Amino acid sequence: MTKLYGLKNCDTCRKAMKSLGEVVFVDVRQEGVPDLVLEKAFEQFKDALLNRKSTKWRNLSEEDRAQAPLVLLKAHPTLMKRPLIDRDGVYYLGWSKDVQAALL
Repeated sequence: MTKLYGLKNCDTCRKAMKSLGEVVFVDVRQEGVPDLVLEKAFEQFKDALLNRKSTKWRNLSEEDRAQAPLVLLKAHPTLMKRPLIDRDGVYYLGWSKDVQAALL
């Protein structure tokens, strides 16, 4: 089973879903990301999981930005780079050529 964590209005997430076919979509704005998934993904991707180019990031206070990345991601799941794809417990981040080659 493949799960895609993202935002329904994210173009990259939509491209990934269209290419992957049958996926379980989890809208992180509506449903959040389960703590266990976030922790495993953070263990694998470290700070790369945090999208520091997002509008949400720019709107955070300096005090908030100083928090540990995992704490920030749990409090604000939309700060996560997207899509985060879980295929049978193996995580992929983004929709780069490498990720596409691994999944398609």
